[in-house]
Amino acid sequence: MTRASISVRQYILRRGLMAACLSIGMIFLVFAATALSLENALAQQALETLQIVTASGPHDFSVEVMRTEPELEKGLMFRRFMPADRGMLFDFKQEKPVMMWMKNTYLPLDMVFIARSGKVVGIAANAEPMSERIIPSGAPAYGVLEVNAGTADKIGLKIGDVVHHPLFKN
Repeated sequence: MTRASISVRQYILRRGLMAACLSIGMIFLVFAATALSLENALAQQALETLQIVTASGPHDFSVEVMRTEPELEKGLMFRRFMPADRGMLFDFKQEKPVMMWMKNTYLPLDMVFIARSGKVVGIAANAEPMSERIIPSGAPAYGVLEVNAGTADKIGLKIGDVVHHPLFKN
C-alpha cells in the first residue's frame, strides 16, 4: 500500500464516522421534537375552561386539571413554557390547608388558592422557580390554580374574587 491509499482510506473512514454522528444527532432531534409535540398534544387534549371574575371583569383560561396523586405530585415540573391564557388546576378533593413548592419547576408562577365555593382565599405571586421553600395556602383550599407569574397582578386578582369551574360549587 502506498501512503496516498492510506490517506484516502482514513479520509473515507472519517467521512463515514461524521455521517454516522450526524445521522444519530438528527434521529435524536426528531425524537426530542416528537416527544415534546406529544406532551403538548396530550396537554391540549385535556384542557378545560376556567374563568376568574375580578373587579376588572371576567378572565378566561384553558387549564389542565390534576386529579390523581401522580398528577398532583408532578404538576408543572420540568416544563419550560406555558401560554399566557393557560394554567394548571390542582384538585385536592377536600378543603384543607395546602402546601405547595416549586421544586423542579422552571416557570415562575402565581399560585391562586381557592375554596370549595370558588372564592380565592390566598395568592402567592411570583413563586421562585426551582425553590423548595414551602408555600402555604394561608386558609383551607379545595384547589390551587397555577398561572404564569404576573397574571394575578395583571388581572387585578384579590382575595374574595371568584373562580368558575365545575370543580367548585358556584
